[in-house]
Amino acid sequence: MTAAPGRRSSTFTRLLRHGFTDASAAERLLDSPELAPLRDDPVLLEALGGTADPDLALLGLVRLLEAQQSPGARRELLDTLIAAKPLRDRLLGVLGASTALADHLARHPDDWQALVMYEAYDLHPGVEEFEAGLAEATDPVSLRVAYRRCLLSIAARDVCGTTGLAESAAELADLATATLRAALGIAEAAAPEDAALCRLAVIAMGKCGGHELNYVSDVDVIFVGEATEGTDETKALRAATRLASHMMRICSETTVEGSIWPVDANLRPEGRNGPLVRTLSSHLAYYQRWAKTWEFQALLKARPVAGDLDLGAEYVAAVQPLVWKAAERENFVPDVQKMRRRVVENIPVAEVDRQLKLGPGGLRDVEFAVQLLQLVHGRADTSLRSGTTLDALKALAAGGYVGRADAAQLDEAYRFLRSMEHRIQLFRLRRTHLVPEEEAELRRIGRSLGLRTDPVADLHREWRRHAGVVRRLHEKLFYRPLLDAVAQLATGEARLSTEAARERMVALGYADPASALRHLEALASGVTRKAAIQRTLLPVLLGWFADSADPDAGLLNFRKVSDALGKTPWYLRLLRDEGAAAQNLARVLSAGRLAPDLLMRAPEAVALLGDGDGGGLEPRPRAHLEQEIYAAVKRADGAAQAVTAARGVRRRELFRTAAADIVGSYGTEEQPAEADQGALVDRVGGAVSDLTAATLAGTLRAVVRDGWGDELPTRFAVIGMGRFGGHELGYGSDADVVFVHEPRDGVDEREASQAANKVVSEMRRLLQIPSADPPLLIDADLRPEGKSGPLVRTLTSYAAYYRRWALTWESHALLRAEPVAGDEGLGRRFIELIDPLRYPADGLADEAVREIRRLKARMESERLPRGADPKLHAKLGPGGLSDVEWTVQLMQLRHGSAEPGLRTTRTREALAAARAAGLITDEDAATLDEAWVLATRVRNAVMLVRGRAGDTFPTEPRELAAVGRYLGYGPGHAGDMLDAYRRTARRARGVVEELFYGIAER
Repeated sequence: MTAAPGRRSSTFTRLLRHGFTDASAAERLLDSPELAPLRDDPVLLEALGGTADPDLALLGLVRLLEAQQSPGARRELLDTLIAAKPLRDRLLGVLGASTALADHLARHPDDWQALVMYEAYDLHPGVEEFEAGLAEATDPVSLRVAYRRCLLSIAARDVCGTTGLAESAAELADLATATLRAALGIAEAAAPEDAALCRLAVIAMGKCGGHELNYVSDVDVIFVGEATEGTDETKALRAATRLASHMMRICSETTVEGSIWPVDANLRPEGRNGPLVRTLSSHLAYYQRWAKTWEFQALLKARPVAGDLDLGAEYVAAVQPLVWKAAERENFVPDVQKMRRRVVENIPVAEVDRQLKLGPGGLRDVEFAVQLLQLVHGRADTSLRSGTTLDALKALAAGGYVGRADAAQLDEAYRFLRSMEHRIQLFRLRRTHLVPEEEAELRRIGRSLGLRTDPVADLHREWRRHAGVVRRLHEKLFYRPLLDAVAQLATGEARLSTEAARERMVALGYADPASALRHLEALASGVTRKAAIQRTLLPVLLGWFADSADPDAGLLNFRKVSDALGKTPWYLRLLRDEGAAAQNLARVLSAGRLAPDLLMRAPEAVALLGDGDGGGLEPRPRAHLEQEIYAAVKRADGAAQAVTAARGVRRRELFRTAAADIVGSYGTEEQPAEADQGALVDRVGGAVSDLTAATLAGTLRAVVRDGWGDELPTRFAVIGMGRFGGHELGYGSDADVVFVHEPRDGVDEREASQAANKVVSEMRRLLQIPSADPPLLIDADLRPEGKSGPLVRTLTSYAAYYRRWALTWESHALLRAEPVAGDEGLGRRFIELIDPLRYPADGLADEAVREIRRLKARMESERLPRGADPKLHAKLGPGGLSDVEWTVQLMQLRHGSAEPGLRTTRTREALAAARAAGLITDEDAATLDEAWVLATRVRNAVMLVRGRAGDTFPTEPRELAAVGRYLGYGPGHAGDMLDAYRRTARRARGVVEELFYGIAER
C-alpha cells in the first residue's frame, strides 16, 4: 500500500474522509497481518468511520485480533464482523468509545461473542438477565470479569442508539442491583455462620436507587439488619456489619481486574460516624428525632435491591411517610434555603466552567429542583413520588406543578448533559464530571453524540445552550406555575391549586403566602405589555427574594416600586434588558428597611442599579457632588428650597451607597461577594463622609446666599470631628463638627459673631426640617467646654482657650479634626493651630496617659446601655470600636510628633502606620483591624436592616438572619455569626489590654 514519494495514497485520503485523524498510523494498522483478509474491504472502513473515534476503534480491533487464541478464532471473529452488521456496529462502536472496554476485550478475547446474539428479549435486559450473566462469579475477580462483560452489552446498545439515555441509566442500575446481590452472595458464602444469625437488607440510594445510574458512580446504599429468630440482637448486628463490610470490599477493592465501583454508605444515619448497620426501629428513631431535611430528600430514591427484600420493603414503607412530611418540619425553609444556594466554592476555580454536575446550569440544578418540588407537593399528590428524575419531571408537568414547555426543555437539557457525562465516563470507566480540555477527547464525545460536521465546536455550542436552559429554568421552575395560578391566562393547561401555590410559597420562605400571592396577582394579571414583562421577570426575581432573609418584604417592596414606576417606559425595560439591574434590585429590596425606604421616597433612583447610563453604583467623588449641589443652590429660590434640593441629592446618594454595599456584600450570579471586608467598610465610610461634607458645603452656601448675598461678614469654616473627620461615617451617624470663624477686615467682631451664629442656627434648622428626605443632624458637642461653651468661636478664641484651658480629652478629640466645608484657608489655619496639641512634641506625660485610661474605663462602665450584652456591643463592648480606636489614638498622641505616618484622622491608616513604625506587631495590628472592620460592618448592617442606628445585634430572628446574610452567613448560621464576633472581639480585647491598659500578660 505504498505510494509514490510526495503523493498521498488513495487509502490515506479515504481514511481522512472517514474521520481518521492519524491516517498514517491507520494505514500501518490496516497493513498488519491480523487485518490482511479485510485490507481492501470497503465495509470495514465504512463501519470504522461511523464510530466516535475511528483511530481508537481500529487500534482496539487490531488488539482484539492479536489476542485471539488461534487462527481459527481470529477467522471466526473476522467472518462474523463482516457478515453481521449488528455485531460490526456494536463491537466497533464500543472500541471507538471506550479504551477501558477495549482493554477488557484484549484481556478476555472471547467476550466479543456477548455482542453477537441480539434477539428482541436481549434489547432491554433487567435484573434477572444480569443476575444470570453474573451467576458463575464466585470471587471478586470473576465477578469483575462478568460485570465488565455485562457492561459491554449495555455500552454497545448505548453507543449504537439502540437504547436511549433513560434506558441505559436504568440498565446500569439493574446491573448494579445484580452485582450487589452477587457480592452479598459471595460474602455470605464466605461466612455462612454470620448469614444464619441475621437478616440483612441493602437499600439503594442516590442514582442507583433512582434507577438512573452512571457508568461509573459511587453506589450509595443503606443497610438494615435484624436478628433471626432466637438470635441476640447485638450478635446479629455484628454479623450483619461483617457481611455488609465484606460486600462493600468485594465491589470496591482493586484486584488484577480493577474494581467495579465504590459502595458508599455515608447516607446512613449519622453518616460515617454512625453504625454501618442498624435495625429498622433504630433507623426510624433517628429519622423521627434527628434527621435533617437533606436526609429526607435523599430518601426519595430509597429502593430495596439486595439481601432480605421483605425487610427492605418494610424499611421503605416505614420511612416514606416521614419523607412526605418533611415539608411540614419547622426547619424546612432554612434548610431549603441552604440547599438552594449553589455550592461551587469547593470546586477549584479552573474547573467550575467544566463541571457538568455541580457547576451553574449543571445536572444537580435539575435534580435539586425536581426533588424539592416533589417534597413540597408529593405530600398530597402520590403521582409525584418517583425516584427517577425524568419520570418525576414528567409527573410534575402533568400535574401543573411545572409548566409543560419548561419541563420539555429541561427534559431535553438533562438528557443531553447526562449523555455527555456517560460518554466522558465510558472512555476510561473513571468517575468524573469534568468536561475534558483535550481536543481529541472533545471530538470523540461530539461524534459519539451525533455531531459530525464540526464535533468540537458543535459540542461546546450544544453544551452551553443546554446549560443555559437549565440556568434560566432552574428558578423559573419554582415560580412560573405560581404566576400561571394567579394570572389565569393560559387555557387548557393544568394549574396549581390555591393550596398548592400556598404550600410552595411557604416552602420557599414566604411567611405570609396569602399576601405574597395577592402581590403576584396584582403584578402579573392582565394582558397588558406591563403584565407580560412582569411575568417574564418575576420567576427570577422571586427566587432572589427567596434567597434573602425576608422574601415577603422583598416582594412587597417590589410591588410598591412597580406601582410607582410601572407607567414609566424605562423601568421594566431596565430590569428586562440590563443584566445587573433586576438582581441588584431584588437584593436591595429584600436586605432590610433602609435602602427600600430611601428608594420609595424617589423610586426613579432604580436607574442607578443598572449597568448602563444610570450612573451605576460606584460612589461619586466629592467634587462632583459639590458641583451638583452648588448648581442646585444657584437655581433655587431661597435657602429652604436650596437645602431641600441638597437633601434630595443626599438621599439619592445614600441609596447609591447602601445599594452598592448590599450588592457587594451579597454578591450576584455574575459577581461574587466582595472578599475584602475592609474595602467595603472604607467605601461606605468614604462615600457617606464625602456626601455629608458636600451637603454641609451646599447648605452653608445656601444660607449665606439667602442672608448676605455673595459674602458673609466673617470667614467661616466647618471642621469635621469624630467619625466624620475620620472619613468613617456610617449610615446612621450624626455629623460631629466644630465651627470656626474669623471676621473680615473692617468688620466688627460682634457683628461677625452674630452672623456666624445665625449661619449655624439656620444650617441646623434647614437640615432637620421634617420632609421625605432623611435629616442630617449636626452635633457640635466636641467644641471647647462642650455643651456649655459657645457654638462658634473665632480662631483667636480657640487659640486662647487651647493655650490656657485645653484638657486631655480635647486633645484626644482633636486627633480626628479635618476641615470639611467653608473657607479653606481658615480651615488650614485651624489645623495648624491644633497640630501641636494632638501631636505633642514630647509625647504624652504619664499623668495624661493615666487620665485617658481613666476616661476610657469610666465610659465603659457608664455609657453601656442597661441590659445590653457587653460582648456583643459593637461600639462600647470589649474588642469593639471604642477599644480599637482609643488604642490607636493613644499611639497617635504619644508618637505622632515623631512618626509622620500617624498624623491621619483615619483609624485604619493610623493603625497601618503604627505597624510600619514598629509600635505594634503585625499580628496585633491585624487582630485590631479585623475587629474594627467587623464592628463597623455590624453597625452598618443593623442600620441597613432595621432602618435605624444600633450598636448591638437585633434580637428579632428575621432581622438577625438579615444581618447574618449581609455579613456572609447563610440561612441558619446566625449562631455561627455571633460566635465569630465574640471570638474576634475577645482577641482584640487581649491586644487592647496590653497596649492601651498596659497589662503585660494576656
